[in-house]
Amino acid sequence: MDRSRAEQGVGRPRPDPSELGERGGLKASRKEPENKVHSWISSQEGDAKMSTLLDPGMQSLRVGTNGERSCTPSPPSSPGTLNESCSIAPLTPSQSPRNEARTQRPTSFTVVVAIDFGTTSSGYAFSFSNDPEAIHMMRKWEGGDPGVANQKTPTSLLLTPEGTFHSFGYTARDYYHDLDPEEAREWLYFEKFKMKIHSTSDLTMKTELEAVNGKKVAALEVFAHALRFFKQHALQELKDQCPSLPEKGAVRWVITVPAIWKQPAKQFMREAAYKAGLVSPETPEQLLIALEPEAASIYCRKLRLHQLIDLSYKPLANGLAPDRSIDSSFRQAREQLRRSRHSRTFLVESGVGELWSEMQAGDRYIVADCGGGTVDLTVHQIEQPQGTLKELYKASGGPYGAVGVDLAFEQLLCQIFGEDFIATFKAKRPAAWVDLTIAFEARKRAAAPSRANPLNVSLPFSFIDFYRKHRGQNVETALKKSSVNLVKWSSQGMLRVSAEAMNELFQPTISQIINHIDALMKKPEVDGIKFLFLVGGFAESAMLQHAVQTAFGATCRVIIPQDVGLTILKGAVLFGLDPTIVRVRRSPLTYGVGVLNKFVEGKHPREKLLVKEGKNWCTDIFEKFVAVDQSVALGEVVQRSYCPARAGQRKIIINVYCSATDDVVYITDPGVRKCGTISLELDAVEDGGSPSPRSRREIRASMQFGDTEIKVTAMDVRTAKTVRASIDFLSN
Repeated sequence: MDRSRAEQGVGRPRPDPSELGERGGLKASRKEPENKVHSWISSQEGDAKMSTLLDPGMQSLRVGTNGERSCTPSPPSSPGTLNESCSIAPLTPSQSPRNEARTQRPTSFTVVVAIDFGTTSSGYAFSFSNDPEAIHMMRKWEGGDPGVANQKTPTSLLLTPEGTFHSFGYTARDYYHDLDPEEAREWLYFEKFKMKIHSTSDLTMKTELEAVNGKKVAALEVFAHALRFFKQHALQELKDQCPSLPEKGAVRWVITVPAIWKQPAKQFMREAAYKAGLVSPETPEQLLIALEPEAASIYCRKLRLHQLIDLSYKPLANGLAPDRSIDSSFRQAREQLRRSRHSRTFLVESGVGELWSEMQAGDRYIVADCGGGTVDLTVHQIEQPQGTLKELYKASGGPYGAVGVDLAFEQLLCQIFGEDFIATFKAKRPAAWVDLTIAFEARKRAAAPSRANPLNVSLPFSFIDFYRKHRGQNVETALKKSSVNLVKWSSQGMLRVSAEAMNELFQPTISQIINHIDALMKKPEVDGIKFLFLVGGFAESAMLQHAVQTAFGATCRVIIPQDVGLTILKGAVLFGLDPTIVRVRRSPLTYGVGVLNKFVEGKHPREKLLVKEGKNWCTDIFEKFVAVDQSVALGEVVQRSYCPARAGQRKIIINVYCSATDDVVYITDPGVRKCGTISLELDAVEDGGSPSPRSRREIRASMQFGDTEIKVTAMDVRTAKTVRASIDFLSN
């Protein structure tokens, strides 16, 4: 065999798998560079463990559609545990990773329905593919709170004592409120449950959520009930508007999630959508997961100047505009919006809005999605002339949403009335506790930095009565005895919360938001920010607006869309109409697999040494698919070829590892964890198709990291048939 053919891996003899030991690697017949690796994985056919051959592949430098170079390793397989691991012999290297640019195809759906599934409130909107410039908001929800804009419905779910669906939103909340206190203790009421998915480190399909009464229900059931409600509500409205709408395949669904959510949480939402019947697992492309700040960014591209509120427009004096406060101008804009909302249809620009037309290629901006549960930050750069978006830094944020103010209020109540009493009241009078939180929510929205007079928060009669029976004294006495001087008792049965006390409730949460934005803006990749867009429900707060403008108004222009609470929802519809608008994203983590490499004395630790057939190997080497904060364009793939070791093998399992840092050497390093598995399901080989060693079956897997979810596809090279491939982040 000549040298060039040997280096290309052509005509190289492949070892028989029966020659392999339990945990060894075979060296290729040609001399390989030091970074050439041999991997080992676990494979299954039923309960049987089988060895699998795979291509060790090559690390290659790819050039994306924008001419950028990104070093992306092609993924080999990964090791399982010692007792289930089998040897791997190298297969002919596959082609280098390539860029598969996605072109905008003709849409196969009639309508896009986006569901903004929020921590505190949720809603849906839709747009027909033949009229993409018109976004239709959901029908007006029944119910509502005084002083609160009725744009969405509360993310509140009520199940019967038997666990069956009863109602969602205002209907659920109001029905629960009207139940007899003793009866209410048997019903299952859930609110603000989205945060559980973010805060659970070991999220699985069996994770449970706790209802207000302390009883637990599978989280997947709770989310599926909520999504099924939106599905039925939206489809009924669509059928009323378009009776000829086909039953199947006509709708592309979009569900929003925070950008800081990890892959298990995104997969969880997809599984809940499958369970709710939005789409079938057989047609996963009918459902898109949209990242909330991305959706907001997409919508902001379309805004005209009169649809924006520029907090930086007027010079500030002592933190406030000289002629009127920030919150008063914002409320005027919201009032105009409310008066014009009777049609529920919003028209968007066919191109980009006036603000975007001012931008130059390369201009950078931050979108801060300040929601009920989380604050999500994304940094985008506009790409002209095509108008696409490029992410400059991985999504960041944390649990700094408006719920933090609610928790601070609860702590204030504990300080006044005692932690044990509040815990008992929540358990014994759950519906009354919900009433109290609703009363505070309305006053929280009225808080403003310019406000000097106190805010009155109504205490439910059941709270006052329960305290007297439980403590043997009245609420007024408790206030006088407490160390809290900034909250007084009103003879009208209300807590009078001073402006200073209300400010103290906001400050811890707002400070975390300001500190996070400040830390992000100091990173070199984020230098030169021109705009800071505030979106999300919490962005309606005058307290937050004032704090952000004071902190960053001198650095960049702080912009708020008028319909700030609906920005993400509308952007999610636009994303569903054109998912290619965000062309480049950043990987939130480093992903890779464990492989074998040549053992180098003095470089590799002795405990990693594996001697097989006289050759020294280093085990547990971490080989990267993609690095943390690496730019990954849409359509870019990393490929690897796998070869079943035995005729008739029906399944290949590959373990995937991740890390928050880039300096990973071994899969056993601190901070490295197994985060998922790739499964390749193989069809039976046709009769007479028992492969010879020289015609061994090759399965080529391709992984995409540039979308909102990590995706895997596979193909049988010999037959060019698609192989069923899946990636699972919930089974760890």
